[in-house]
Amino acid sequence: MTGKMKARLAAITGLLLAVSFILHLFGFSDWKNYLLILSAIIAGYPIVIQAVQTLRMRAFSIELLVSIAIIGALFIGEYVESAVVSFLFLFGAYLEARTLEKTRSSLKSLIAMAPMEATVFRDGEKVTLSIDEVVKGDRVLIHSGEKVAIDGRIVSGTASINEATITGESVPVHKQTDDHVFSGTIIDNGYLEVIAEKVGDDTTFAKIIELVEEAQESKTKTEKFLERFASIYTPAIVGLSILVYLFTRNIEFTLTFLVIACPGALVISAPVSIVAGIGNGAKRGVLIKGGESLEKLAKIDTVVFDKTGTLTKGQPEVTDIKSFGCDENELLQWVAQAEVISEHHLGQTIVKEAKSRNLQLNKQLDQAEVIKGNGIQARIDNQLITVGTRKLMAENGIEIDAAAEAHAVNREKQGNTVVFAAVNDRLEGIISIADQVRPEAAETIRRLKASGVKQIVMLTGDNRHTAELVANKLGIDQVYAQMLPENKVERIQQLKQGGARVAMIGDGINDAPAIATADIGLAMGGSGTDISLETAEIVLMADKLDQFAHAYSLAKTTVRNMKQNTFFAVGTVILLLIGVLLQKVFLASGMLIHELSVLLVVLNAVRLTRYNSDKQGRGNRKVSIPVRKGRRVKHESL
Repeated sequence: MTGKMKARLAAITGLLLAVSFILHLFGFSDWKNYLLILSAIIAGYPIVIQAVQTLRMRAFSIELLVSIAIIGALFIGEYVESAVVSFLFLFGAYLEARTLEKTRSSLKSLIAMAPMEATVFRDGEKVTLSIDEVVKGDRVLIHSGEKVAIDGRIVSGTASINEATITGESVPVHKQTDDHVFSGTIIDNGYLEVIAEKVGDDTTFAKIIELVEEAQESKTKTEKFLERFASIYTPAIVGLSILVYLFTRNIEFTLTFLVIACPGALVISAPVSIVAGIGNGAKRGVLIKGGESLEKLAKIDTVVFDKTGTLTKGQPEVTDIKSFGCDENELLQWVAQAEVISEHHLGQTIVKEAKSRNLQLNKQLDQAEVIKGNGIQARIDNQLITVGTRKLMAENGIEIDAAAEAHAVNREKQGNTVVFAAVNDRLEGIISIADQVRPEAAETIRRLKASGVKQIVMLTGDNRHTAELVANKLGIDQVYAQMLPENKVERIQQLKQGGARVAMIGDGINDAPAIATADIGLAMGGSGTDISLETAEIVLMADKLDQFAHAYSLAKTTVRNMKQNTFFAVGTVILLLIGVLLQKVFLASGMLIHELSVLLVVLNAVRLTRYNSDKQGRGNRKVSIPVRKGRRVKHESL
């Protein structure tokens, strides 16, 4: 039955109750009873139908208990109780449905942001098409104020774009040629021409909506337990009611017991909180893939960070090129040519630097091999190019003399990552690359600790000097440097074996194994890359660490809200049962209190949709994380 139909039936039966009360005042008892019976039948009919449908599925529902109470009250001539109980249950169900809709308002807002059409070039003309007709490769035109309908690469124009639907950040981002745009975002001002790379259900925005829908439908362990509990509890109440009647021979007392014991508020106590919590996250750019993820995040006491791309911006720059014999640009060109096939941050940085110097990278690579966590090897014009770590140099018998090692260590102590470059097994140079620590990183760690996280760990493949600099700056408890992806997995396993409940946060690419090993994995969204969406249970879409602090606070608040609801629901039933035993609570008044308890549970959950961890955290500003000096950095030997 729709909400409108429930509202109409509730209005009709409410009016009948009011008229019957007036008739009672004027002494028309027979007419009063007729209207009360009519009211009970109108309001009770959909309840009984629902109970029968559930019974056909071999399940006991709350509607079954209420149906027994309504019919029983009519049978013994308690018309007032029967009409009031049916009216209150129907009206309560309507209000409950209306209020529950608010917990899903975030998802509805997201869906409402979905673009419906796009302007594209077809056969040299501008045409406006339905979004379903746009295909990959179309050149899409987007003007100021319009929604972006596809994911794609800008080929012409500049614009400020509001990406709040993807990242949760409402501050417009400047975009220009070669930047990427995402479906669902809005051009604040400017004009763009974009080549469509993803359309329809393949866009990041469509995937976000799909994941949030799936997340809100998924069930936590608590929800599953409550469902199992209700499936046993409800038939048990029917059995107990029969025993109550056999002992008391009081049908009114038995019916009151039946209604009061309904587990309505208990059944919805967990799911309504979870749905509201996930909706809050989606609104603030935190994509949570299910209620179970929220529960796991709320329990963590250890957070493991990747460094590059997580604690740092992931936008490193070449700060120095030291060549031994050859020209600096010649060395950079050799190295960048080999790194063209690399997806690693450092490799891409070297390629970017070469392009900025207008160096040609068009030579054919032969026998190219990416050595995971260590570097890359390739043959170019029959020259063997080896680029990477000290370990890679050692494994290939490439000598690093004292002067080169001293230069490398000096650069590392200044916060650089050094990349050794050799041609035909002879060291030809060292390229230094540095990345900036995210401005919100220190505050995020402070908030995590203030919220209950006991230890912060950093695992990085970078050198120990750079790792030490970052750790000292951010107040990180444990640092492990020069780690390969498998080393990170081992370290997380050790933390878990030691009793820690671990959350791992990385960029979702090289850290995927470690993210999968942790109790719960989080990924920096990187503006919504596919691998980030698929790897982790929680994705920070705006690529900002402060969203992690919000997600953690939100998870703890959601679980606390769920416990409050459960406690309140159980407590209400216990108090009502005591009232029934003491003959202080009767059928109609018991039903009223029961429905109010359901509404209060829902309203308590609705508070989560407005939860703001920034406001909640203001009271903890005095908590500080001391910067440690002389930290002992651990590193895996390579």
